[in-house]
Amino acid sequence: MRRFLRPGHDPVRERLKRDLFQFNKTVEHGFPHQPSALGYSPFLRLMAIGTRSGAIKLYGAPGVEFMGLHEENNTVMQIHFIPDQCQLVTLLDDNSLHLWSLKQHGGASELREEHRFTLKGPPGSPPSATQVIAVLPHSSREVLYLGTESGNIFVVELPSFRVLEDKTITPEAVLQRIPEDNCSRRSCELVEVLREHPKNPNQILIGYSRGLIVLWDVQNNKATHHFLGSQQLENLYWQRDGNKFISCHYDGSYTQWPVSSDNRQPEPLENTVPYGPFPCKAISKIYWQTTKNGLPYIIFQGGMPRASYGDRHSISVIHGSQQTAFDFTSRVIDFFIIFSSDPAAEFDDPSALVVLAEEELVVIDLKSAGWPSVHPPYLASLHCSAITCSHHVSNIPLKLWERIISAGSKQNIHYSSMPWPIDGGTNIAPDPPQRDLLLTGHEDGTVRFWDASGVCLHLLYKLSTVRVFLTDADPNDNMNTLGEDEWPPLRKVGTFDPYSDDPRLGIQKIYLCKYSGYLAVAGTAGQVLVMELNDEDAEHVVDHAEADLLQDQEGYRWKGHEKLKTRDGPVRFEAGFQPFVLVQCQPPAVVTSLALHSEWKLVAFGTSHGFGLFDHQQKRLVFVKCTLHPSDQLALEGPLSRVKSLKKSLRQSFRRIRRSRVSSRKRRGGGGNASEVQEANARFDQDALQEMELAPVQRKIEARSAEDSFTGFVRTLYFADTFLRDSSRHCPSLWAGTNGGTVYAFCLRVPPAERRMDEPVRAEQAKEIQLMHRAPVVGILVLDGRSTPLPEPLEVAHDLSKSPDMQGSHQLLVVSEEQFKVFTLPKVSSKLKLKLTALEGCRVRKVTVANFGSCKTDDYSENDLAVLTNLGDIQIISLPFLKLQIRYPCIRKEDVSGIASCVFTKYGQGFYLISPSEFERFSLSTKWLVEPRCIVDMPEVTSNNHVHKSGTENAARKS
Repeated sequence: MRRFLRPGHDPVRERLKRDLFQFNKTVEHGFPHQPSALGYSPFLRLMAIGTRSGAIKLYGAPGVEFMGLHEENNTVMQIHFIPDQCQLVTLLDDNSLHLWSLKQHGGASELREEHRFTLKGPPGSPPSATQVIAVLPHSSREVLYLGTESGNIFVVELPSFRVLEDKTITPEAVLQRIPEDNCSRRSCELVEVLREHPKNPNQILIGYSRGLIVLWDVQNNKATHHFLGSQQLENLYWQRDGNKFISCHYDGSYTQWPVSSDNRQPEPLENTVPYGPFPCKAISKIYWQTTKNGLPYIIFQGGMPRASYGDRHSISVIHGSQQTAFDFTSRVIDFFIIFSSDPAAEFDDPSALVVLAEEELVVIDLKSAGWPSVHPPYLASLHCSAITCSHHVSNIPLKLWERIISAGSKQNIHYSSMPWPIDGGTNIAPDPPQRDLLLTGHEDGTVRFWDASGVCLHLLYKLSTVRVFLTDADPNDNMNTLGEDEWPPLRKVGTFDPYSDDPRLGIQKIYLCKYSGYLAVAGTAGQVLVMELNDEDAEHVVDHAEADLLQDQEGYRWKGHEKLKTRDGPVRFEAGFQPFVLVQCQPPAVVTSLALHSEWKLVAFGTSHGFGLFDHQQKRLVFVKCTLHPSDQLALEGPLSRVKSLKKSLRQSFRRIRRSRVSSRKRRGGGGNASEVQEANARFDQDALQEMELAPVQRKIEARSAEDSFTGFVRTLYFADTFLRDSSRHCPSLWAGTNGGTVYAFCLRVPPAERRMDEPVRAEQAKEIQLMHRAPVVGILVLDGRSTPLPEPLEVAHDLSKSPDMQGSHQLLVVSEEQFKVFTLPKVSSKLKLKLTALEGCRVRKVTVANFGSCKTDDYSENDLAVLTNLGDIQIISLPFLKLQIRYPCIRKEDVSGIASCVFTKYGQGFYLISPSEFERFSLSTKWLVEPRCIVDMPEVTSNNHVHKSGTENAARKS
């Protein structure tokens, strides 16, 4: 009966668990998915980005980040900061307006939603009567002007959102002051844009879609001037002195208009089609910025010739004789200019152009010659090429860190040196306790090294493996090269490039040794590159070796992609990680597992066909082991040719269903003679008895057939110095776990250092363990005599870990998708197990050992297993007794890609992709917590704060 009793409640352990474990989602790294709106406050020096999912994110100085989420989850169409306030207004696509405030709480600022409001028309009125198109927060900070599709302009009080009906500007009131022969009622339909006069807050410029522009006197409630454009209006911009404004139009033209003190009908000063005379795309937004030298900056979006460049996403900058059309690889959502916001300043003096594209943020330095890009400290375009794998390394030694930064700085020489211009707020979070790296592998064959120590995920260095191989693209091609006479003067900017020259280049596995500086990278076409860090550019030959994983098999034919062709002769590499040897697996299947032991100078790799061991010091293959089962035909087709196998897998699925139905009918005794029925009933009773013998909370796990496809798929590789042959001598070993529940153990003989280059490394298979249920093996771990996981290679040599206990008996922990099992070594007899699937109905997807420290004392820490399941739950399981400590829901079970992308850190944190461009960071530890903590103080408002305002931006509607 003991197995039916609940374990006793231990209050001491429960209190300790509260000091060790705590789940928090802390910060989102990367670029917001599907951005839809942009706003900027020159007063707060903060930028806001809205998304299609209803999120709103504020950014200032590095580390200053805020996030809010609209309950409606509707698309954010526009964002407008209230002048000289810590407030902003958002407009959603359901026509609702939301007021947000930055308020201090607990010593830090928080973003909170204060009010929401939807403009309603009179009963029976069409939706267009109140459909908001343009929003203008007035410099008085007391009202919002809302221009609608019907031509009405409503005035709404802040912060109450009460409509001031007596102040509504109707089309009829506007037309009263305009001669009938100049326009009709239709001229005042759809308010496209509203702009406040930069010198006189009582005057508002109203732009209607059909080209009519009206200067409205708010105080006297009348139109003082009207301007008739011949083309459909897109946007307006006031010049700083208020004597002129610029209108831009659908036909790719812009026009300067004077504003006279009398009521004479103004004529346009100048009408320009920058990229004419052929038909051009609309100019959807324009800035006219004055400078001390008299030459203005004219900056506009669009305007390209339709026939030849209609598919380009561009923003043009014209300054005197200089003209550049910045060409973006994704759609431009919106942009703004950072210029002098001092009301007393005579000139705009622009310093930076900030562009929000659909897939990245690009900042252009307008002060430096050539207008270079500024390297962003946050909002990194993680998905500039699709992320294919991730690898986290904690507590990087200072020397390696500095060498990586040095290599990265040599790559960034083309970036501007200007300080980051969006610098509002103050980061008050404590400095990161250690230096952490997050490495991401990409589809285009690159590995990016990110500083993951703090709130800002900052790119340190980019490694490309392309130079080793022959591809269609020349790595020396420069996308920005322009002919002297090329027109329009296009220049590619940004890093987003979703196209890969060859999908076989994709990085699938990464392993970095932080102590030796060795890096192993494996790819889609069976390529394994071993690299070392070099501080200088170098040219050398990359040694090649081939690992034939099917050497002992007959009758197998690879149907997948070919291997990548390599370059002959010396290859030139930039400073940083440089490959010195390439191991090519045959067949060239995706590398599914990778392990590097920098002390023994060995690298192990596995595919769906088997695994091998390579000595990268002697540059010699030690051995290969084929793990294919005779039924593993799918393993020979490769990831890039699965169409034929789809039919086969469907056929197999239907056969399994048919078999299960037949067997269930037999158990029920449907049909047949009496003896068959009795025999079937006896078998059923026996099965029922077996079920009863299990603990009531467990479900029976169906054993997997050895004929299931991909049983030879190598899921995990692990190096360990442990007792494999007998209990008196320990030796280096390599362990491999497969999809079919098999664990292979090889005893290694590594020569001592003085004879390392003279004698070969030898390997001999010592053990083979077959798990009863044949569940895929996802993790292997050896515990020393103190039940502590073995340290990493070279960790003890660098005095960062205690030497493992080689006196007591070692234990082997094998983690399959369904259970955790502890074996004694060297006998490999079962000692302890935890049936996760039987108890929880879930399967293990990721597992790692994490160290958890107490938040109450620095004297206590413990190693536990952090486990992610296919249900998106994270479970913490104790070592070595395999007791479930706590469970947290983390990722939606439907988010398969998020679960697959999750990576744990050594100290109880983790990352997973919530979109192709964003990592969600979470923490399981009370001690290790990285989250934004910042404060935004109200800057002092000058007495003449109404002198110059940059107005609102109606950009979300244009593309």
